[in-house]
Amino acid sequence: MAEPALIPTHSTELEAERAFLAEARDALARMHQAVEDRDVPLIGGEDNDERFTNESNLLARRLRTLALRDLPDVPLFFGLLDYEPGTIEEIDRIHIGRRHVHDGSGAPLVIDWRAPVSVPFYRATRSDRQRVVLRRRYGFSDTAELTGFEDEPLIGAAEADQADAFLRAEIERPRTGPMRDIVATIQPEQDDLVRAPLHPSVCVQGAPGTGKTAVGLHRVAYLLYTERERLSRGGVVIVGPNRSFLSYIRKVLPALGEVDVRQITIEELITRPAAGSDPPEAARTKGDARIARVLERALWSFVGTPTDGVMYTKGSYRYRVHDYEVAEMVTSLRGSMKHGPGRDALAQRIAHAVLVLMERRGESPDDRVQNAVARSKPVKALVDAVWPRVAPEQVLHRLLSNADFLAECAGDDLTADECAALVWPRAPRSWKSAKWSVADTVLLDELDELIERRQGSLGHLVIDEAQDLSAMQLRALGRRCRSGSATVLGDLAQATTSWAAGPWDQVLAHLQKADAVVAELDRGFRVPDQIIAFAAKLLPQIAPTLGVPRGVRAVDDALSVVRTEQASLPDALAAACRAALAGQGSVALIAADEQIAGLRDTLTAAGLEPTLLGETEETARLTCVPASLAKGLEFDAVVVAEPARIVSAEPRGLQRLYVVLTRAVSRLQIVHAEPLPSALSGEAADAEPDTP
Repeated sequence: MAEPALIPTHSTELEAERAFLAEARDALARMHQAVEDRDVPLIGGEDNDERFTNESNLLARRLRTLALRDLPDVPLFFGLLDYEPGTIEEIDRIHIGRRHVHDGSGAPLVIDWRAPVSVPFYRATRSDRQRVVLRRRYGFSDTAELTGFEDEPLIGAAEADQADAFLRAEIERPRTGPMRDIVATIQPEQDDLVRAPLHPSVCVQGAPGTGKTAVGLHRVAYLLYTERERLSRGGVVIVGPNRSFLSYIRKVLPALGEVDVRQITIEELITRPAAGSDPPEAARTKGDARIARVLERALWSFVGTPTDGVMYTKGSYRYRVHDYEVAEMVTSLRGSMKHGPGRDALAQRIAHAVLVLMERRGESPDDRVQNAVARSKPVKALVDAVWPRVAPEQVLHRLLSNADFLAECAGDDLTADECAALVWPRAPRSWKSAKWSVADTVLLDELDELIERRQGSLGHLVIDEAQDLSAMQLRALGRRCRSGSATVLGDLAQATTSWAAGPWDQVLAHLQKADAVVAELDRGFRVPDQIIAFAAKLLPQIAPTLGVPRGVRAVDDALSVVRTEQASLPDALAAACRAALAGQGSVALIAADEQIAGLRDTLTAAGLEPTLLGETEETARLTCVPASLAKGLEFDAVVVAEPARIVSAEPRGLQRLYVVLTRAVSRLQIVHAEPLPSALSGEAADAEPDTP
């Protein structure tokens, strides 16, 4: 712990608790071994169903084995409740931990934090004890050694409240490497969201440091505990903004015993390769929901009006379906079916018309005859001519390479300037040689849906940093979660993309979750109040509709602003990083993307050993972070270089700066030579006593 003095050590009882911890670890090891040793009955035979059953059984055992691993740096329990006698059958005291552990005969040693009996650990107060007599919180070292505990009686004379002190000590415990779970320090407003039912979906507007990402991850763990069978059919997926962010959160769910959750980016979810790039205006337009109507018109433009009917010959008889009849069939199908199934349905309707003619001649054709007619050469030739088979890439290539066709499909949805921005200046010869951008892959996904409806649905989808997604990206995610539910996480003040969909009601509408409950977290547990207040000076410009968040902690010397000369900036940054490293925990130097590689070299030349985020997944105490990758990350201390360069690097630079300024858990130092943004300059004057 950062401040072990907060945790009393009662030698006799502490030794008893350590012995109990050792007993629980031994019991978990036995549970793990029992699963490993268990024979999985396999079904004989070679057919696909039996092979699938065998693979499912083996996978279930493997996942259960992984879930029961004892992680050496993760404590098995973090809290204890003493209940009034008789509250729980045969048990008045329960240890609460990250997973259930029993002694082999069924008697619980550790109760899962998600179980109903554990809820009072997070909710009980002196005015609403929920039959709890005493709550205990444990302190552990980074190696999961039990160092002490503190008790909070809920009856009798009130004692000094240590809950906030414990929360502060846990938050300020030095960190390196990936994000830790917050299961020991979940607050009541967070717990409300974690334990919210599967339906309706939940949207969390969370200011910096409020723990919205942690809430989303713990909500996944809770839902898998309460709805495991239901969710296992569709699966659970977490979508993050980039690989660096996903690497940062990767250990939270395994620490909670959940190992079967996919954590991916939206680009990986869509699975189409992207090798091209877009100018800003093209990217913004491609992300707008209006483009969906343009794509639909472009696709259906490939369906034409028949100029000839079809003649089907069987033996000496000929059966004619006239062009006007086929035209009526096409018209009725166009508005009622997807493009791909509509093509098949047209062939069947033509075949049915032929069967009617056969019956009029006294024949008795059956379904086999109708299918044969639908597959016949003249019918296939007519369908290919009127309703050709198309690929999404074929449609989008024509749209982006032909200005006249784009203008025709755009209708009143896009302006002439927007159309001009979309058309390729030099179009590839064919759709097979096109290099699609990331935004293009989303449009291809939309077209794929218009052609052939995607089957299946995720059980639950978590979208982090959702405020940065475009309407078209949200539509793509919503299609993958039609019947499932979603947890949407973000902060509108941190929307840094030019194609961001807008307010939460619009985000949820595009996601097809308009009935979602929107909740706000505005108490910053993880970012000191001085830092939040400083960054919040930007809110009137970047998010005027949002309230000002509050920090629950004040940290001595949490904020400092140093102005230097341009020539002295590298030395000042190296000195700031060296001073931050003199303390404990992780340190980040954050700067504009174009500067960060050079600053990494500067720090290396100064004798420091930084890593560059995005270049490697290896962790070090000092990390150089491009501003564009800072979102969602936390560090004990942060040094920000030249805020003005971060602001000028992109259209929503002030939003990016707001993100960067709120990454520190304990201390933030700003080092600059260029003037600060006007919203910060007045506050900065009060905070920069060390101007060289």
